Amino acid sequence: MLAGYTGKLLFVDLTEKSVSIRDLDEDLARNFIGGYGIGAKILYEMMPAGADPLGPENILGFVTGPCTGTKAFFGARYTLVHKSPVTGGWNDANSGGYFGPELKKAGFDAVFISGKAEKPVYLLIVDGKVEIKDATHLWGKDTKETWELLKRELNLPKLRVVAIGPAGEKLSLISCPINDGHRAPGRGGGGAVMGSKNLKAIAVYGTGKITMADPQKVTEINKLIAANIKKNPGAQAFSTLGTGSGTAVSALNGDSPVKNWAGVGIIDYGEEAAEKLSAANLDVHKVKKYACYNCPLGCGAEYQVKSGRWPLEATERPEYETACSFGALLLNSEADAVLMCNEICNRYGLDTISTGATVAWAMECYNNGILTREELDGIDLTWGNGAAIVVLTQKIATQEGCGAVLAHGSAYAAKTWGKGEEFLQTASGIELPMHDPRLGPGLARTYKYDPTPGRHVKGGIGLAQAFGAFPDKYNFSNTGPMDVAATASQEVENCAGFCTFMMNGGVMDAKEQYLAAVTGMPFTQEDTLKTGKRILNMRHAFNLREGFKPSDFTISPRALGKPPLTAGPLKGVEIDVEQLAKNFFTHMEWDWETGKPSLESLQALGGLEEVIRDLYGK
Repeated sequence: MLAGYTGKLLFVDLTEKSVSIRDLDEDLARNFIGGYGIGAKILYEMMPAGADPLGPENILGFVTGPCTGTKAFFGARYTLVHKSPVTGGWNDANSGGYFGPELKKAGFDAVFISGKAEKPVYLLIVDGKVEIKDATHLWGKDTKETWELLKRELNLPKLRVVAIGPAGEKLSLISCPINDGHRAPGRGGGGAVMGSKNLKAIAVYGTGKITMADPQKVTEINKLIAANIKKNPGAQAFSTLGTGSGTAVSALNGDSPVKNWAGVGIIDYGEEAAEKLSAANLDVHKVKKYACYNCPLGCGAEYQVKSGRWPLEATERPEYETACSFGALLLNSEADAVLMCNEICNRYGLDTISTGATVAWAMECYNNGILTREELDGIDLTWGNGAAIVVLTQKIATQEGCGAVLAHGSAYAAKTWGKGEEFLQTASGIELPMHDPRLGPGLARTYKYDPTPGRHVKGGIGLAQAFGAFPDKYNFSNTGPMDVAATASQEVENCAGFCTFMMNGGVMDAKEQYLAAVTGMPFTQEDTLKTGKRILNMRHAFNLREGFKPSDFTISPRALGKPPLTAGPLKGVEIDVEQLAKNFFTHMEWDWETGKPSLESLQALGGLEEVIRDLYGK
């Protein structure tokens, strides 16, 4: 077996109460790397088309990459894979922290869970031994309580846990599992899928060692990255202030959506409000910093809020996406409200992006007379009202009153209540991330047409455009080759188990060098393009088998500048997302009407025999 892998995959059927272990096929590892590459291949093979996302046939996978848990810097991530109860199609979401590395140390590259337990259970994995254990006493506990209880109960202080909170137990469609008390594979309803299986948590502990083919080479790459970080002011700012280091700037330059995507930061929000939510100001609560496994940056921080409306004994610095979704998106500049909403989401197991965006939708509906104060349980949801935002977030978490509907997201609420659809900011039903395509046009293609819609971590040219690359970014012709190459590169980076912030290390081919040194498998940038396209086709094929075609994917018009803003840095911008997508499809050799990849392109990539059989009968 290639180095970097444990070589073992764990399969659990909760209905049958059965556990089986299979060897990881080396061709599978070579062709699909890990993460959602391997995840998509296995779910495509094992899941029937049309499976109910909240039914026992849906398979939930927690999949590491070959570099996860190794000495390679930034190799801390695992990926959650399943069919989404939000979009009805393929879903993946990844998370850092320590759970992924611990799963590998416990003996497995991945765990795939099907079926439904008769009563609440958790999965315990300790050095290759697997048990399905009763979790009745944990049901109703929040994610942090669950972790602490299991550590004490099992007498394993270094136990790592990924758990759902009450939101996932109640099948909230915007719920997610939480690992390490605050890290989340947040998007697409993974918490609801866990809850539908009566699976409260997965607890892992291992003492195994993860081999590397060339440890000396890994050390050399690490040293180069560490040296680059030390002399890079931007990386140092990121290390000190975390992902929120640019929150204030983003709120004003057009990166952050403002006022439910209808506002202009410098006009509707303002410099003073933006600065109140800057990481530098939030860090007055900082107690200590922390990092994910083997990360040379360490972008996290623990806070303590000692006084005020919502004192918090121990909480976490909100990430950029969280600070924006509960800040500029709502015209809220009340820092304590943002910190409290972050804590609620972490404990109850809610995706902060979808939760904040759902509040934003309700807020705009309220301020336009679409939703009444009575319909919102008496909450005066005026723009920027921090106390009202916290109350509504708590109702979403507990599914009390109007929260019982809003807990399933804005699109669900609009459909259920039969109004407010014009104020939705979604891609195929999932709330949009906190980076505006009007600043980085390529994001529009990624948000709308990636097989996992509404994600800012899916590669493509959008973020590079937003952060200053491609000065001719509003020329929507000939973007296909660059967009495909950037997407393929991110596919490999994600599936290898790396954090996207590895870019701060200043080594352009770091993932290729690391993959070769860790696994012993030669890996070049040409391999990245081919492998990334193979993985992308696998995710795409999952959706094709579910009956999706390009015209089924949607995005709200505001994100495209329809109508264009009349002031600010994005004044007059309108995005031709269809042209961007046609460029991408052409270069991928996907048919624009059906989405079907050409037979020749699939054959050239290799490893996609099942897809070829299903699409072409060969």
